[in-house]
Amino acid sequence: MVRVGLTPERLTLAGAEMADEAGFEQVTLSALARRFDVRVASLYSHVKNSHELRTRIALLALEELADLVAAAVAGRAGKDALIAFANAYRDYARAHPGRYDAARLRLDPQTAAASAGVRHAQMTRAILRGYDLTEPDQTHAVRMLGSVFHGYVSLEAAGGFSHTAVDAQESWAWTLESLDAMLRQRNTP
Repeated sequence: MVRVGLTPERLTLAGAEMADEAGFEQVTLSALARRFDVRVASLYSHVKNSHELRTRIALLALEELADLVAAAVAGRAGKDALIAFANAYRDYARAHPGRYDAARLRLDPQTAAASAGVRHAQMTRAILRGYDLTEPDQTHAVRMLGSVFHGYVSLEAAGGFSHTAVDAQESWAWTLESLDAMLRQRNTP
């Protein structure tokens, strides 16, 4: 018998909360069933399997993050947009570490194309228009920014910057200033 109140959306949100609390890798149908005090079998009428649940959490995270980034960059351009964009990513990763990890889940091409991941790429390219980059430099810059933001956030979350006297926020600001300077320099003859 299906427990009253369980829906795919409720299970997805509970899985996302669990990911933030215990880590995305710890989200399983068994753990979720324990959270709702139901048998695992009762979840199968709402989600096919653990992969579907993990995909749903990834899609939720991508959507949440895209909404936050869009709000942060609205009305901004150039360096201000770049900094707002980067800070929105970092803030989301700090507030929702499990969801942030979920947003990195590899999606099949059809699911990825229909996800908010497309909005992330569009927003990144919109910010880069302020730097007048042409192809292939724009694609290189999209990949570079994603790599730098994700790398920094991941290292910071793992405690990688806690072993020096220099504050991680100071290094973050320096990194963003350097990215802006490099992007502006790309079109200087």
